Amino acid sequence: MGLELFLDLVSQPSRAVYIFAKKNGIPLELRTVDLVKGQHKSKEFLQINSLGKLPTLKDGDFILTESSAILIYLSCKYQTPDHWYPSDLQARARVHEYLGWHADCIRGTFGIPLWVQVLGPLIGVQVPEEKVERNRTAMDQALQWLEDKFLGDRPFLTGQQVTLADLMALEELMQPVALGYELFEGRPRLAAWRGRVEAFLGAELCQEAHSIILSILEQAAKKTLPTPSPEAYQAMLLRIARIP
Repeated sequence: MGLELFLDLVSQPSRAVYIFAKKNGIPLELRTVDLVKGQHKSKEFLQINSLGKLPTLKDGDFILTESSAILIYLSCKYQTPDHWYPSDLQARARVHEYLGWHADCIRGTFGIPLWVQVLGPLIGVQVPEEKVERNRTAMDQALQWLEDKFLGDRPFLTGQQVTLADLMALEELMQPVALGYELFEGRPRLAAWRGRVEAFLGAELCQEAHSIILSILEQAAKKTLPTPSPEAYQAMLLRIARIP
């Protein structure tokens, strides 16, 4: 059996790996694991990834978790164009520099609006307004750092070409955008960067990857989202409680 990718396109890192694989023609068997239903907490999936998180890559007996590790693995295994994960030591170090910062400052911040507007209400929980405001402030600060430290006057986050850093960043920022946040308003450099990344990826691929998240508010309003499993319900309560 070839490579299997367990994913849900509601998930930002799942979308990053999906887009990367599609853009580079990497053959993958896609296995959808419904996060809202809580399938990532099922006994079956926990046997594959005991962390219960997406995406997860299975290459024969080799199982890999964490999206940045999966992207690096795929880029090396399939020798994708060098710009994604540069062979030059310093250029590669810049990608790692961003990915480290991304994990600390972007990953846990830009996903919170989905919990506030969709997932919390789905299980009858309202996130306190003071937490919502703190999250807005954190996103504004992270966007400023993203613009000043990483983008600067370059076309892309680490240099002159698209890298894994740009893909990871774009997908994370798309989450609040899909929920109505005007992240790029008043930030022309970041807006232009987004345009360049999406133009490189192609409109059709972006639409394909983003269609589910772009429709999630409508699904929530129409009450067509699935009911989370009991295991997922408990995990969702814990995640909401951890919102700073």
